[in-house]
Amino acid sequence: MKITQVRNATQIIHFANKTFLIDPLLAAKDTYPGYAGCVRSHIRVPMVELPFDIETLLAVDAIIVTHTHPDHWDDAAVKLIPKDKLIYVQNERDRALLTSQGFTHLSVLSEHSMFGDIELIKTEGQHGSDAAYADAAVGERMGDACGVVFRHPLEKTLYLIGDTIWVQPVADNLHRYQPGVVIMNTGWAHILKYGPIIFGAEDLIRAHLIVPEAHIVATHMEAINHCLLTRKELLEYARINEIDAFVSAPDDGETIAF
Repeated sequence: MKITQVRNATQIIHFANKTFLIDPLLAAKDTYPGYAGCVRSHIRVPMVELPFDIETLLAVDAIIVTHTHPDHWDDAAVKLIPKDKLIYVQNERDRALLTSQGFTHLSVLSEHSMFGDIELIKTEGQHGSDAAYADAAVGERMGDACGVVFRHPLEKTLYLIGDTIWVQPVADNLHRYQPGVVIMNTGWAHILKYGPIIFGAEDLIRAHLIVPEAHIVATHMEAINHCLLTRKELLEYARINEIDAFVSAPDDGETIAF
């Protein structure tokens, strides 16, 4: 298994001899205005450039889009990705959106999804607090966001948790699947009035207590205006809490092998 950090939540995962591109955000630096209704919306995004050219990023067997917020699936991805590329999406709503954008080779994830002999098990999360979802407009904007468990006899189990705060289904999935590697979106992104919508540093400890031998790969940092936690801060938090041997926060362009 190899996990290459690209930018934000965009990663390339090499797993059981297949390669997946996760949540492609492909625009050049400063293409879009900062996201309205979020903290630091005056900062344009993405805040950093891609570390690879587009041809390298698209030389994969399949793409997984955990949800279609623009920092995970942007206009540049719609334009640049071949329309016949195999793309896994979380639900029928996202399939309908990508179909309307011209994509023709789409598969909806489930608990029984397969890519060849690799299991791709859809998992649930919650992209914000209960209070945020109780606000109809905010809840609609947050929508659904999934995670994926990758399983194969030749690899450690990988749990890509996706955009979520810490909720019971996340703990349940860690207990159930006992992953050897966990990818956590730890940028501590905030929306106005309702606070964080993805993991922060303290969630490292919550995961570590359930799967103490697993290695945590932290991502979704330092590229989008509303992400407040930096890699340096996260790694220092892990060090202070003496779990740093189990935590990585790869730089853009960096690959970690397991």
